[in-house]
Amino acid sequence: MKPNSGTLVINIMNGGKAEAYEGVYQCTARNERGAAISNNIVIRPSRSPLWTKERLEPNQVREGDSLVLHCRPPVGLPPPIIFWMDNAFQRLPQSERVSQGLNGDLYFSNVQPEDTREDYICYARFNHTQTIQQKQPISVKVFSTKPVTERQPVLLTPTGSTSTKVELRGSVLLLECIAAGLPTPAIHWIKEGGELPDNRTFFENFKKTLKIIDVSEADSGNYKCIARNILGSAHHVISVTVKAAPYWITAPRNLVLSPGEDGTLICRANGNPKPNISWLANGVPIAIAPEDPSRKVDGDTIIFSHVQERSSAVYQCNASNEYGYLLANAFVNVLAEPPRILTPANKLYQVIADSPALLDCAYFGSPKPEIEWFKGVKGSILRGNEYIFHDNGTLEIPVAQKDSAGTYTCVARNELGKIQNEVQLEVKDPTMIIKQPEYKVIQRYGQVSFECIIKYDSTLLPTVIWLKDNDELPDDERFLVGKDNLTIMNVTDKDDGTYTCIVNTTLDSVSASAVLTVVAAPPTPAIIYARPNPPFDLELTGQLERSVELSWVPGDDNNSPITTFVIEYEDGLHEPGVWHYQTEVPGTQTTVQLKLSPYVNYSFRVIAVNEIGRSQPSEPSEQYLTKSAKPDENPSNVQGIGSEPDNLVITWESLTGFQSNGPGLQYKVSWRQKDVDDEWTSVIVANVSKYIVSGTPTFAPYEVKVQALNDLGYAPEPSEVIGHSGEDLPMVAPGNVQVHVVNSTLAKVHWDPVPLKTVRGHLQGYKVYYWKVQSLSRRSRRHVEKKILTFRGNKTFGMLPGLEPYSSYKLNVRVVNGKGEGPASPDKVFKTPEGVPSSPSFLKITNPTLDSLTLEWGSPTHPNGVLTSYILKFQPINNTHELGPLVEIRIPANESTLILKNLNYSTRYKFYFNAQTSVGSGSQITEEAVTIMDEGAGKAMASRQVDIATQGWFIGLMCAVALLILILLIVCFIRRNKGGKYPVKEKEDAHADPEIQPMKEDDGTFGEYSDAEDHKPLKKGSRTPSDRTVKKEDSDDSLVDYGEGVNGQFNEDGSFIGQYSGKKEKEPAEGNESSEAPSPVNAMNSFV
Repeated sequence: MKPNSGTLVINIMNGGKAEAYEGVYQCTARNERGAAISNNIVIRPSRSPLWTKERLEPNQVREGDSLVLHCRPPVGLPPPIIFWMDNAFQRLPQSERVSQGLNGDLYFSNVQPEDTREDYICYARFNHTQTIQQKQPISVKVFSTKPVTERQPVLLTPTGSTSTKVELRGSVLLLECIAAGLPTPAIHWIKEGGELPDNRTFFENFKKTLKIIDVSEADSGNYKCIARNILGSAHHVISVTVKAAPYWITAPRNLVLSPGEDGTLICRANGNPKPNISWLANGVPIAIAPEDPSRKVDGDTIIFSHVQERSSAVYQCNASNEYGYLLANAFVNVLAEPPRILTPANKLYQVIADSPALLDCAYFGSPKPEIEWFKGVKGSILRGNEYIFHDNGTLEIPVAQKDSAGTYTCVARNELGKIQNEVQLEVKDPTMIIKQPEYKVIQRYGQVSFECIIKYDSTLLPTVIWLKDNDELPDDERFLVGKDNLTIMNVTDKDDGTYTCIVNTTLDSVSASAVLTVVAAPPTPAIIYARPNPPFDLELTGQLERSVELSWVPGDDNNSPITTFVIEYEDGLHEPGVWHYQTEVPGTQTTVQLKLSPYVNYSFRVIAVNEIGRSQPSEPSEQYLTKSAKPDENPSNVQGIGSEPDNLVITWESLTGFQSNGPGLQYKVSWRQKDVDDEWTSVIVANVSKYIVSGTPTFAPYEVKVQALNDLGYAPEPSEVIGHSGEDLPMVAPGNVQVHVVNSTLAKVHWDPVPLKTVRGHLQGYKVYYWKVQSLSRRSRRHVEKKILTFRGNKTFGMLPGLEPYSSYKLNVRVVNGKGEGPASPDKVFKTPEGVPSSPSFLKITNPTLDSLTLEWGSPTHPNGVLTSYILKFQPINNTHELGPLVEIRIPANESTLILKNLNYSTRYKFYFNAQTSVGSGSQITEEAVTIMDEGAGKAMASRQVDIATQGWFIGLMCAVALLILILLIVCFIRRNKGGKYPVKEKEDAHADPEIQPMKEDDGTFGEYSDAEDHKPLKKGSRTPSDRTVKKEDSDDSLVDYGEGVNGQFNEDGSFIGQYSGKKEKEPAEGNESSEAPSPVNAMNSFV
């Protein structure tokens, strides 16, 4: 046994036989507090016996008959993996007609002439000893008869019409049916009286094998396989019974008690048949263990009452039946300890604003201390939804704000004492890029600058990093990095790309990017630039096995200096007609020493490059064939990934003909299981890039290497890579699923991680399926819509956001690997508490009267609990939109209408309406309505309208218009005197005396002027512009006497033509009446 350890080492490397150590081992660990024991450990030596020699007669079979080739491998430990191959170590092809059974035999449903061969060889591979045993080759000769007789199906295995099968819970159930017949029968599986389980049923071996993983008692029953072809069918019924080794329902857990406390140890297990429960104390059956008056055994439970410190012990629970047993240790520790806080004092926590903050308070004590948190030295205890209190003492602030900073005190207390600890929280401002780099287009050889101005918390030290195309900046002195900018001098085409500014602090990181596009500078018109002419006169000299010298004469550069010569090669042996890049040299060089590879027929050509572009390729050089050699390199991208649970697929990227270095390219594929101390297993293949190793254990690590070789020898020793055989679906579901409801819309789910050995693949994470069962307020089920949250890695908890308040939910948890999902844990039911309701679905206001309004409303679409009441608030709004006093009314939750009385008439009211639960008020809905206007009040309001005729701006406007009219009349008067008498003088005589008759609409004057607001006539007795009349003695030549309108015209002699015919239009006023608005011309005439 190793010193200072409980590990027992059995070493037979220096002699001794493994059989001498065969047996059952158990470990006991003991100290003054008790004794714990381990499970039984069975050690058996592996065995890989040789095949017994036997004389195998050749099989002569008639075409169309069935045939079974028996393998009968030697019995080994563990059992061997069987496969059939030929003399060339190639797997024999299998199909619906020819397949290998679970017992290793090779079955032919019907034989065909192509089945004739002499090398049917059964191999048995013993993985533990890494040996492969081979059976003597079996010869099969098929002779043809014409015609071939068709046959209806007959089952080759199992025989008879019925059979039985017993399988253990949690294991894999394999049922097999192989039938003979011509044509080849198809196999179909059903379960009598039930359905095959979804997600756990698989068909293998061309549907001849039914595979059900993770079987349970529910999978017991009769399974029927049916073999059918065009001539008929045959069937077989397999009665499956699922037994179960013991499995835990509740395993005993360690118990920490204080003196005088009570407690229980529970050990519950199930199985088929029902397991027997027995207890041990410190490794001794409890019936003969020292008595403890505080202990009482009641079947699967031990009850402790008024324990004392001497009651400390390690108890073992053993649950066993004929298929296995379970053993669990539970330490009952009677301990009296005052609280201790393990978190360092005055620990500083720093977070960015609006992000979560976790403040630790790790503690220990017996009895278990209660934890309380305070903010500040004399602050009150922290409570409320803005904090989350974890069972381990941690205080979580989901969204930390600037005012969250300060000193937090954690207090741990039990009946033996109290202790406290302070921690500090600092909340920093987030780092921001306030001036981001912008997209730039720059001409070649120019200068460009990108800005990156940042804002950050003054207590943090930011670092700014610039990247080009997500990589480091080129090591070039042209790139100048300033405090808040990046400058690139003498820009070239290679500078084209995306530039990213990254700002890092110890708490956060931000970035911004911009694209730089480089364009050519406009050419000078006097000079014509062009791509260079191709080089010529290529010559090969100094030919060696691995090198040659190439020289050439440059062509014309066409006014743009040649910067580079690009050399390309053609492999006429492996890829004729395809040119590959070899190297490039500066434009001043016309000779280059080229490195060559073996077994290549080289030709070379040269391309000249200047700032404008590339020339046409030169004419090819003469050909040069190099000698063959061993490969210089091995295949790349070697991987070992299983495609099935029992295989390992080794893949690689094959070498090209150019890389082969010689004829006869092959690959030596080698593998061995990691950490098992196995010898390498190797096989040599050609013209492939994949090899499948069958019969591997599920998801086992393997060392893999692939080495190239050709007719001249092997490449250097390859490096090893680690791969894994195929994954299988996880075997078990996460256990101990617990749900902690944080608030009405958020819950936290915990689970125990599954053992890694049961994952059977790469652990990708866990999936939580959850769905709403029903609303607790409506009690009505709806369509179940399952939601899925995936938590990557080996997480054992997760948050479920977006839950509906006051609802019942179910969830389960599944582990996920690369193959898929494991079984679901038992559904866990949890309920969310009440929340605040949504707004009422509608609010309508009807039946307005002088002093009342009727309100109707609909209950909230999402009550989120039990409604307790409605809250109605309302207030009047005056003509200037000012709000009056607010009135509040509480309404019972079962009401849907309300009549408000004693309101003011002709008044607009604004209403605010919301619903309440016991948690609080929900969002409100608003509406406005007006009571009916009283007629007397309407007339009074009209009388208060403003008189526009008394407004200063209106009087000023009219005076300006009058002045313009006066000037116009003077001009007309002068023209009239020059033109003589008007031909319309008779019309003047026909007019009545304006002194006794004011002008009307139809004779070119206004009637009484009425304002658009108060409709009052202007007062008479005012000056001429106000009395709306024009007397004849004031103006004998007034245009008013000749009609209305702006369309009047004068002849060349000055005489007036046309009829003055303007009309007034009526427009609606804001009140209940309309006013007449005079046209501008009439307004002018009234002031003349």
